[in-house]
Amino acid sequence: MKLVSWNVNGIRACVRKGFLDYFHEVDADIFCLQETKLQEGQINLDLKGYYQYWNYAVRKGYSGTAVFTKKKPLSVKYGLGDEDEQEEGRIITLEFEGFYLVNVYTPNSKRDLTRLNYRLEWEDELYNYLKKLDGEKPIIYCGDLNVAHNEIDLKNDKTNHGNSGFTKEERGKMTRLLDSGFIDSLRCFHPDTEGLYSWWSYMKTIRERNVGWRIDYLIVSERLKKALIDSQVHQHVMGSDHCPVMLEMNAPD
Repeated sequence: MKLVSWNVNGIRACVRKGFLDYFHEVDADIFCLQETKLQEGQINLDLKGYYQYWNYAVRKGYSGTAVFTKKKPLSVKYGLGDEDEQEEGRIITLEFEGFYLVNVYTPNSKRDLTRLNYRLEWEDELYNYLKKLDGEKPIIYCGDLNVAHNEIDLKNDKTNHGNSGFTKEERGKMTRLLDSGFIDSLRCFHPDTEGLYSWWSYMKTIRERNVGWRIDYLIVSERLKKALIDSQVHQHVMGSDHCPVMLEMNAPD
């Protein structure tokens, strides 16, 4: 089973930049999007063989998530029940026979950290939700999580301590999750490899020089560790300020 997660920073723009070429080439069983930036009816993607599930933000051209899957899920849930979160279209949960797939676009704390408190409350609610699901079935939790967990996960760690996406509070929430029965799949295969970034500023030559951050993740319940085959960052794929991340694993029973 192959899973891909990609913050496309506007699916309509990404389609114009070759999204479908990559989509068909990678041939994922489950393909998750974040930051789709559109409302219902604004795009018609002909993805033969896939079921499509979209969670649109109320605000036009903002946020939003989607999941495309070859296998029809048993159930689909949008959001966590919180009205403010649901307005931003940030979470989709698909239930399959052997696992839950949770696709997430985590709120940014903003450069001046004015949304940090909201972000931390949101993280607590999501953590409780993931733990609850994990008590029922193993989880595959993926998306743009808007945090570089450790110094190895961004190029300029020394100058970014305390900045949005690299505060001790945001990093601590990730540590809590990974200490409570979950695995960062990429670090399972590449524990010490530097430069595996998934987001770059649009500033000139930044991406060419790989001055980036790793803020896109595929995280799984620890009991799925033996099912993992490979985890990659597809840095060669353009079309967004993020690149896709990919996980291959044996399908949970």
